[in-house]
Amino acid sequence: MATELDKAEAPGWDPGESDETAAPDPGPAPNPGLAPNPGPAPNPGLAPNPGPAPNPGLAPVSGPAPDPGLAPELPMSRLRRFFVLRPGTFENALTDIKAQMDPQVDGELQSSWLVAEVDHWNQEGERIAAITERSLLICKYDFMMLSLQSCRRIPLNYIDSLVHGTLTLPPHSVSRREGQGLRVHWDKLREAPFTSRWNPWSNDIPYTTFIEHPVKGATEMFTSKCQLDIFRAQLAAAVQRAHGVDPVPGRANGALILNRPIPIDTYVGLISLLSNQNKLGYSLARGSVGF
Repeated sequence: MATELDKAEAPGWDPGESDETAAPDPGPAPNPGLAPNPGPAPNPGLAPNPGPAPNPGLAPVSGPAPDPGLAPELPMSRLRRFFVLRPGTFENALTDIKAQMDPQVDGELQSSWLVAEVDHWNQEGERIAAITERSLLICKYDFMMLSLQSCRRIPLNYIDSLVHGTLTLPPHSVSRREGQGLRVHWDKLREAPFTSRWNPWSNDIPYTTFIEHPVKGATEMFTSKCQLDIFRAQLAAAVQRAHGVDPVPGRANGALILNRPIPIDTYVGLISLLSNQNKLGYSLARGSVGF
């Protein structure tokens, strides 16, 4: 057996070699005491941020709620059926009304309005209200045939009260009425006769009631012509001027301006219900005919 010294002296022997084949160097052995670093662990105490939570005390904004005191508006498809919206129709009506005015009695025209009149039986009809220097003219005009059918003249110094408020009917009435109205009284010292109150076509009633016309808002012109509040303010101012210039003997000067509900004493109301639902008091295109 050769000793280590003999191997060292043998020619060609490399001291780094051994009798057995050398294994490849596996590198440094891993430290069993250290686990691999997987990165920062998530904090179990923090939940993911989903953004600001909605406030349960705030409801979504859906626009202003409708005013229960206002009558519902008609869609544009139904508004086009009104003959008054035809170009030049309202202007032609004013020309015919001016031709019927008496300058000595009425004076100059101050303003004109498109309104609906509600009679004592709750039947509404299309009217033009003209305020002059000394009169209130309530005119019924046929916008289809372009003809003035009737015109009532009420002296402004005879008007003794203007009442503005919500229209009310008896609880068990078949007829219905929504919105605000303006009632004009011109002879509070005279009671309406019993036969006139029960006659739906009687004109011997010392008051009348106005509401806004359905075409309000259809165009810019009719938005201003159908404003009941502005009509009421201008009528009240004209009445006060007329009472100051030409007071009626035996009556208190000026008119009362009141804000309270306006009663309509219609206890059955079947006729007005059918008339108002079908807009029989307006000049409308009704299929192949119009009236």
